[in-house]
Amino acid sequence: MASSSLQICALLLALAGFTILLVTTMSNRWKISDSATVLVTADWISEGLWMDCAVTAFGSIECKKFPYMLSSDTHIQACRALMITSILLGFIATVLSLLGLKCTNVGLSDEDGKMKFAVTGGFLFILGGLCSMVAISWYAAMVTAQFFDPLYAGTKYELGDALYLGWAGSVLYMLGGILLTCSCKGKKKQDYSRNKYTYTAGQAPHQQRIYTSNSETVISNKEYV
Repeated sequence: MASSSLQICALLLALAGFTILLVTTMSNRWKISDSATVLVTADWISEGLWMDCAVTAFGSIECKKFPYMLSSDTHIQACRALMITSILLGFIATVLSLLGLKCTNVGLSDEDGKMKFAVTGGFLFILGGLCSMVAISWYAAMVTAQFFDPLYAGTKYELGDALYLGWAGSVLYMLGGILLTCSCKGKKKQDYSRNKYTYTAGQAPHQQRIYTSNSETVISNKEYV
């Protein structure tokens, strides 16, 4: 199995991405708009997946949850589902990866079992990163399309800070999963070569013993004649 230091670094990268995506999901700055583009008495307004907020000239922040979650746009509901799926996959992957680390003795002591847990955890990290990447990119594409659409009559927003944070978290998420998966890649081939060598070395004395036995049989027959 690969060195435990590589597995620990991979897990730390994935956990950093997991934390960033958790903050991104709860953030209210997926899209923002300043006072120059909206007819409200606020310096800027922002909107996330769950609520929108506004900051007045006096510095007070007022946030309001969406009254009906199911009445939101289709792409917002899809982004919520993808982000929640990403977080759940990351939680499961973290547990499996901790059980599969070479330096841990929790749950399993067999190296083959640990390798399977580590590879499964890395794959789930990659899948969770893809889910979050799709959600954030889809949301950014819709914001950009509405901003450049001259026929769009609603409030035009720009990309918020949470989207850039989410892209960075998704990259760390997938990078940690890839490194964790690749850290166990060469173990099976190495064990196979070692077992093959042991099997060949064990067969050579066995064939030699058969040859010696036959020789002794022939000599004894000549002596008898």
